[in-house]
Amino acid sequence: GVGFFCRAGASRVRAMTPFEEMRMKDLVEYMARSLAEHPDQVEITAAENEQGSVLELRVAREDLGKVIGRQGRTARAMRVILGAASARTGQRVALEILE
Repeated sequence: GVGFFCRAGASRVRAMTPFEEMRMKDLVEYMARSLAEHPDQVEITAAENEQGSVLELRVAREDLGKVIGRQGRTARAMRVILGAASARTGQRVALEILE
């Protein structure tokens, strides 16, 4: 059932290839630029930590609320989409929204 899937998925976590990293960054960039009033100020950087890959998103200060959404709903939705896209490649990619 679900427990088996989680254990199997956790054991396959690996670093993203450059192509996979580019695709995930493009996905987050597309979503953030679509929401932002200042799309030219959207920046995404990739990093690695012990849990896997992390994409760090920076937006203009006045766009922060739009990207996070009410009670974090927009940010949560972006993370769900990113999680679904990254799961197809056996990845675990986290999204951090930085001020």
